Amino acid sequence: MRLDEVERGDTLRHRLLIRLISRVAGYRLPDAARVAFYDRGFAGPALGAWTQRAMRAPSPWTVSERELMAAMVASWNDCPFCVGAHRAISVRGMDAAVADAVLTDYRTAPIGEPLRATLAFLETMTKDPDGLSAAEAREALDAGATAEQLEDAAAVAAVFAVITRNANALDFAIPTAEEFDRAAGMLLRRGYS
Repeated sequence: MRLDEVERGDTLRHRLLIRLISRVAGYRLPDAARVAFYDRGFAGPALGAWTQRAMRAPSPWTVSERELMAAMVASWNDCPFCVGAHRAISVRGMDAAVADAVLTDYRTAPIGEPLRATLAFLETMTKDPDGLSAAEAREALDAGATAEQLEDAAAVAAVFAVITRNANALDFAIPTAEEFDRAAGMLLRRGYS
């Protein structure tokens, strides 16, 4: 359900800020950013800080790999907005053909075994959380992923379990590929919080 307050802003200050940012950026401010302005207690600072830690804190995973994980979680949760947004960010630091191959089928994509095994772990975590056990973690570790990598990947999946559901529930508009690309540059420069 689209909320008018998210679309236009819930206060005069937010309305003006949304219009200004959209005008300066040259594209419609994505709904994810609009939600961050809407009722700051709803999803703004806390969700932004959580996302920033999961996506930009020091990690053995690159930013692009974590963004690709977010896109995969979005794919498993049927969230086209987040697939598009996080794919656009991931390809800023990796070959677009590799990212697309992962999104098509990570099992056959040309990626390293630690990432492939971690994505299998995240798929179970996302699609069948009750089925996630130490055995899945052991498989990822045996494939070369480290405990720190699994923890960091689980943090990405956890925050995007929330974000994708918000995006779907609020019926986020899907930007064009060019708008996703431009927003990706902004998120890489500014981060999530």
